[in-house]
Amino acid sequence: MLPSVETDEEWDEIVPDENVMRPGVEHLCGRLGLAGAPLVRFTEGSQPVYAVGEEHVLKLFPGAAAEDGITEGRVLTFLQDRLPVPTPQVRSFGPYEAGWQYVLMSRLPGEGLAAAWPRLPQDARERLVTEAGEALAALHALDPSPLAGLLGPGDWEAFLARQRAGAVEQQRGRGLPPGWLEQIPDFLAGVPLAAPARPALLHTEFMSQHLMVAPDASRLTGLFDFEPAMIGDPAYDFVAVGLFVTRGDTGLLGRFTKAYGRTFEPRELLAHTLLHVYSNLPWYLRELPTPAEPTLDALAESWFGTS
Repeated sequence: MLPSVETDEEWDEIVPDENVMRPGVEHLCGRLGLAGAPLVRFTEGSQPVYAVGEEHVLKLFPGAAAEDGITEGRVLTFLQDRLPVPTPQVRSFGPYEAGWQYVLMSRLPGEGLAAAWPRLPQDARERLVTEAGEALAALHALDPSPLAGLLGPGDWEAFLARQRAGAVEQQRGRGLPPGWLEQIPDFLAGVPLAAPARPALLHTEFMSQHLMVAPDASRLTGLFDFEPAMIGDPAYDFVAVGLFVTRGDTGLLGRFTKAYGRTFEPRELLAHTLLHVYSNLPWYLRELPTPAEPTLDALAESWFGTS
């Protein structure tokens, strides 16, 4: 019922079109025993995702992203009931038709933390940041070896070397001004990143957009979106923490790292920011506090310092 999507052009034509997508989703729901359940498509996210009634979420992955669907299903299955913050319970996952993959999962209660954050008082923010730090520590404490054959990048040092080689061009492509671009090679050369002594299961996008909070902000009620999961250096997950959870608030990052049980040098975390697969420094510069000086060293302290 869903057409093949293997190219960017097919993606742009088919995936946003509900006249094409909905009949296929309804057909798949029928196969899964959910025929007739109300369907509401979420507006966020890179993949098509639907609320199916009040209890389920159906996430679809076209052929161009089929491996991400396998990753999501396997990682969520591995994580069931293993973290202090709930993750979606997998009901079913696998292939559909024409190269598509799906994951049917439980729907997490509550509201997205990113949406709730602006109206939360400081004590609630501090409490939730502490919970988030504990949750990330629990994730990183798990033995990721059962997922080693599934998750990349395999050789962490080789991955960092590839990212380092393309770091300037990645930021140039994002529109970073020359004054910042010219600092990147020397900055990265001055921050040696050794292979982690104990590789961890990484979410890679541990951000407020992927955390749920109770309506009264009393607790976190969920962590989701594990399709980009990797195995590697725990510091890599702190990129999204500093940029999208604590957002340059050094006091909140200090609280997070205390709950996590470990701190990282600000320059190390900015280096991982520049090497992150999805790094977009011009966007971060628009969204986060301006450093005292237009240097990467000052930027590291501004976004990843703790107090």
